[in-house]
Amino acid sequence: METSLFFDFSRSFLFTIATLLPMLNPPAAAPIFLTLTEGASTSARTRLSKKVAINIFIMLTVAMIAGNVVLNFFGISLPIIRIGGGLLVIATAWRLVSASDFDAEQAQDMAESYSWEHVRAKAFYPLTFPMLCGPGSLSAALTVGATLHHSSAVVGATKLAGAIPAVAAAAFVVYLCLRFASQFLHRLGQNGTAVVMRLSAFILLCLGVQIVWDGFHEIVLDLLVEAAHRSATAQ
Repeated sequence: METSLFFDFSRSFLFTIATLLPMLNPPAAAPIFLTLTEGASTSARTRLSKKVAINIFIMLTVAMIAGNVVLNFFGISLPIIRIGGGLLVIATAWRLVSASDFDAEQAQDMAESYSWEHVRAKAFYPLTFPMLCGPGSLSAALTVGATLHHSSAVVGATKLAGAIPAVAAAAFVVYLCLRFASQFLHRLGQNGTAVVMRLSAFILLCLGVQIVWDGFHEIVLDLLVEAAHRSATAQ
């Protein structure tokens, strides 16, 4: 019995982290993080990284445990979540792609005025949502939550006990990638970092378009299935 529970715990942990990490994709978010926090001091970026990681842990845990219940309560379908979140991703990415080059004097001016209020203002939007914990990550959390249900309460609790530390581990990886983003990109130099940032912003833009397209695709398929069902019923 104990061996079986340990197997359920381990499988739940590995499945959760393997599902969430690719969707969060922290390394790809590091250049975007630097762009959105240009001018911030190292301490401000550290506090912001910690806040984003905490937000991600809370959002994914809530989505995993009670996401389906909340969506059903408000009558919101997952395709609508994809479309809305995808539009936010597109808006954020477009602002980054079309942003002007950043000079040292502007960075110094921003560094002097970058307060904790700036950190808190950006911690949730756009850094936590939709940049990292967007529709894709929330959909993955909902998928993980669906696998936690079991006829046995003990097995279900064991799976949940394995999933929550996995969410915490994924959030910690996000913290590390954001916290040391400048060190990761330092060796690229100013020009190399600018190229990586613009490329990452473009990829983020394409991702937002893909998310919106997936949402519309699901809605169209649902409409076609419903129309076919009504046509078959009428005949």
